Amino acid sequence: MSQEKNTSKSKLHPRNKHRERYNFKELIKSSPDLADYVFVNQYQNETIDFFDAEAVKTLNTALLKYYYGIEFWDIFPNYLCPPIPGRADYIHHIADLLASQNEGKVPKGKRVKVLDIGVGANCIYPMIGNKEYGWTFIGTDVDFTAIKSAKNIIQANPSLHGKIDCRWQPNPRNIFYEVLDKEERIDLVICNPPFHSSLEEAQAGTLRKLRNLSKFETSEPVSNFGGQKRELWTEGGEKKFVQDMIFQSKHFSNTCFWFSTLVSKESHLKRFYSALEKARAVEVKTIEMGQGNKKSRILAWTFFSKTEQDKWVAKKWNRK
Repeated sequence: MSQEKNTSKSKLHPRNKHRERYNFKELIKSSPDLADYVFVNQYQNETIDFFDAEAVKTLNTALLKYYYGIEFWDIFPNYLCPPIPGRADYIHHIADLLASQNEGKVPKGKRVKVLDIGVGANCIYPMIGNKEYGWTFIGTDVDFTAIKSAKNIIQANPSLHGKIDCRWQPNPRNIFYEVLDKEERIDLVICNPPFHSSLEEAQAGTLRKLRNLSKFETSEPVSNFGGQKRELWTEGGEKKFVQDMIFQSKHFSNTCFWFSTLVSKESHLKRFYSALEKARAVEVKTIEMGQGNKKSRILAWTFFSKTEQDKWVAKKWNRK
C-alpha cells in the first residue's frame, strides 16, 4: 500500500469561487431578501450576523443562486446549514485527485458518478459538484426527513433533474449496503462524517465555532449552522465511522474507483492508515485543506492497481 501526502497553503482551493470577500451588492441584486440581513461593521465592511440562523440560510441561498444557478434552496428547521466555501473546497480538491488519474484533466460530465454518504437535508455537495463539473450524484442518508428535504430541493430546480438521486439508508450500521447496487460503477465516494461521539462533545464544538466568530465569550450552545443528532454526532464519533467505512469499502473494491472522507482530527490518521493496510488498499492519499485558521484533510483510498486504474479511466471517462 503506497501513501502520498499533499500539503497545500492555508487558503481555499484556486478554483473555489469563494476565495474573496462576499460581494454583498452583487449577491443582493440576485437575491434581494439578503439586504435585510446585511450591515456595515466597525471595520466598515459589509457583513451579516453569523449568529443569526436565518441570516446564514439567506446568505447560502444567495450564494447558491449567484454562483451555481440554484433558483430554490431551503432546508427544514434545525437541520445543518453548512458554510458553502468549505463544501466547495472538498469538491475541488477531490476533483484534482481524479485529474491526477487523467493526465491532469478533471473528468467532467455525466460519465462521472459520485456517491455522497450523508447528503443531508442541504444537498450541498451534489449541487456544487454537478454545477462545477457536470458529475451525477447518488446522495444517501440515514435520516428519512433529510432525504425528503434534499429531494424537495432537486424537484424545485429543473436544472438538477436526473442528475442527483437521493436514497434513504434504512440501516444506520450500513454505509454501502442497501443503498448501492453491487453492479453500480462509482467513480468517487465522498463523505463528511459526524465528527463527534456525543451530544456534549458536539455542543462543545459548537461553542468553539461561535467563539471563533466573536470576540465575546459564549456559554450557550446555540449553533448558527443548526444540525440534527445524526449530522453532528454518532456513537464512536469520527474514529469509528471512518473505520467502519474503510472496512465496508473493501466489499465494493471492484465497483468503486476512489473512496474518500473528510478527517477532522489529524490524530486519527494513524489508526485509519492501519485500517486501510488491513483492508489491503492499494493506494492511499491524504490531501490537506486550509480554510483560514481551520485545517482539515481528505483521506482517499483505492483498491485498484495502476493497471486497473488506467483501464477504468480509458473505459469510463475517455471512451469515444
